[in-house]
Amino acid sequence: MNTNPTDLTQHWPYPRWIAHRGAGRLAPENTLAAFRLGASHGYRMFECDVKLSSDGVPFLLHDATLERTTNGTGTAGALPWQALAQLDAGRWHSAAFAGEPLPTLEQIARYCLDHDHRLNIEIKPTPGSERHTGAVVAAAAARLWLGRAVPPLLTSFQVEALQGAREAAPALPRGLLLDQLGTGWLEAALTLGCVAVVCRYTLWDTASLTQARSAGLRCLAYTVNDEATARRLLGQGLDGIITDRVDCFTP
Repeated sequence: MNTNPTDLTQHWPYPRWIAHRGAGRLAPENTLAAFRLGASHGYRMFECDVKLSSDGVPFLLHDATLERTTNGTGTAGALPWQALAQLDAGRWHSAAFAGEPLPTLEQIARYCLDHDHRLNIEIKPTPGSERHTGAVVAAAAARLWLGRAVPPLLTSFQVEALQGAREAAPALPRGLLLDQLGTGWLEAALTLGCVAVVCRYTLWDTASLTQARSAGLRCLAYTVNDEATARRLLGQGLDGIITDRVDCFTP
């Protein structure tokens, strides 16, 4: 992959509208079924959460534990992929999705590449494995998107995860996720070699946007689910809007 992260700050190849965890709340999050449903609503870019099984397989899951979105129990990262692959990740949402499995990053990558979709991979490490998870996920993404014109955007709240990603696959673009603008947020993004900052939507105002843009960073917002907020952010020229409301906002 010959991507130069600097080029991405000048020529942004990603759609503005991004479906959160595949299809927001309309399908079981972080599943292939959710991606398919999001695509049926016209979305061509998706956000998902990726962590590692105990034997190093990158797979999609938001929480550190399994109880909320599967029929499993305990820490997800403590189980090998063979055990995780047997879990039902759909029934918790609704009976229509019963039996939907957890997908691997490779399965989601194949789906996106086959349909020319874009992907935002949020690196979501099991606590204590931040740098290692960042490195393994980034290396896998670099392999899966090798030779493709538009790579996935790697993001994380965890600085160590982004450091690991940078070491393993420096050509892949990175974005720093923020739920508050504490001291040094801009410097942290620049030190990590990020091309973007992805903030909670309430954090973007004239001052913060000016700071980020003056530093050459792209600006994305999560999770935008009401029309008034969407209008405000579109008016401010946000580069990416992550939403659960794939049934409300037409990309």
